[in-house]
Amino acid sequence: MVDFRPVAYVIGRILIVLAILMLAPAIIDWRAGLANGYDFLACAALTGVVGAALTLSTGNALGQGLDTRQAYLLTAGIWFLVPFFGALPFWIGAPGLSLQYAYFEAVSGITTTGATVIYGLEDLPAGMNLWRGMLNWLGGLGIAFIAMIFLPLMRIGGMQFFRTEGFDTFGKALPRATDIARQLLFVYSALTVACIATYSAIGMETLDAVVGGFATIATGGFFPADVSFNKYAGAGEYFGALFMILGSLPYIRYVQLVNGSALPLWQDSQARAYLRWLAYAVLSVTVWRVWTTGDPVEPIFREALFNLTSIMSSTGFFSGSFPVWGGFMLVVAFVIGIVGACSGSSAAGLSVFRVQLVLAVMKREVRRIGNPSTVDPIRYDGRAVEEDVLNALILFVSSFILILGVMSVGMTLMGVDTVSALFAVWTSLGNVGYGFGPLVERTGTFIDFPPGAIAIMTLCMILGRLGLLAILVLVLPSFWRR
Repeated sequence: MVDFRPVAYVIGRILIVLAILMLAPAIIDWRAGLANGYDFLACAALTGVVGAALTLSTGNALGQGLDTRQAYLLTAGIWFLVPFFGALPFWIGAPGLSLQYAYFEAVSGITTTGATVIYGLEDLPAGMNLWRGMLNWLGGLGIAFIAMIFLPLMRIGGMQFFRTEGFDTFGKALPRATDIARQLLFVYSALTVACIATYSAIGMETLDAVVGGFATIATGGFFPADVSFNKYAGAGEYFGALFMILGSLPYIRYVQLVNGSALPLWQDSQARAYLRWLAYAVLSVTVWRVWTTGDPVEPIFREALFNLTSIMSSTGFFSGSFPVWGGFMLVVAFVIGIVGACSGSSAAGLSVFRVQLVLAVMKREVRRIGNPSTVDPIRYDGRAVEEDVLNALILFVSSFILILGVMSVGMTLMGVDTVSALFAVWTSLGNVGYGFGPLVERTGTFIDFPPGAIAIMTLCMILGRLGLLAILVLVLPSFWRR
């Protein structure tokens, strides 16, 4: 029998924090004389009451550890339930979305996807745009924490390989995990402050700099303007690309850097492969575009750098005319969007780490064709990778590809055209945030998608954010019988 009290207690505490944070946009809109400020206060009160009720009713669970099943339930509960309360301001206040579309917007924010169903962002109250950025920032921090501490323990998609560098949150290791979480918060906050300060220095308006800074470091993609970074073409694109890369590197390396060890970051094979593959993508698209159009190199390179970094880091910002370049660019964007950035960051996708191991397994199997008796263990960063890690990895990648195909077909059954359906599932499952296809071209948002398609995208965002298996395992009867 699963004891739900520790899970409910943690979720309750999170809801209390969420309620307190709602006061910031409430004050901003209230001081501006907008009724939306009172709507935020009502949402904060409701969220706070529910959070307090959960916390007080499960307080006798305080001090108990979490077993593996409870860890799965906690991660799933956070990303299914917390967005519901995060959606209340979108539903009760401006922009007055339906509950389903409000939930989609909140899920997109907390999973750091960046897809939106709101058109006319400049007309939203400042507090609402701030709230969108805050959801991105909170989601990015929570994702990094779970990626470092919970996923290795839960043995999801090969993440147990990082367990020796991660931190077992249960039992005697809990204090160490708490220390690491504190250092992670410091690093995450420092990067955010640096990003906001840089954006302000290059001339961004205050609200744009703050929301853009939150979304950039969280690789979330929400921005207070429909035109995204077209509003700050030039320096904004270069610095935006820089901070998106910083936000999509493994956070454990930053923690080690803070503790005085810079070598692991420079030697991290995943980080180096990520930067190398991103460079290949940018250069190839730049050469292709210059060759086929004859346009000047610098604007093409700048747009390719910014947009491809946004896609591979699963951020979701866009600039220039890049979304309609089509052709070769679309193929490159699709591939790097699936690959994603680094494990242990706020970025999503398969992750460079998993793709590296898949390629290593493929090479080994090709070698075995010629010499079946050869003992050829897979090694990563000088360490042998166990077969159970590789099995989990293959299951994860296979599940990702299968769900991508099945959900795309499901989209077409909802009346969505094939291109829009494929890229909608791609952007949701990989938490990319970018939109391609006829249904997206009119507004650059997903507002024209039917409710059934929005439901599929919402589920895919959560599945992609939590590594698929963390959710799928919950529907197995054997999970509940253990």
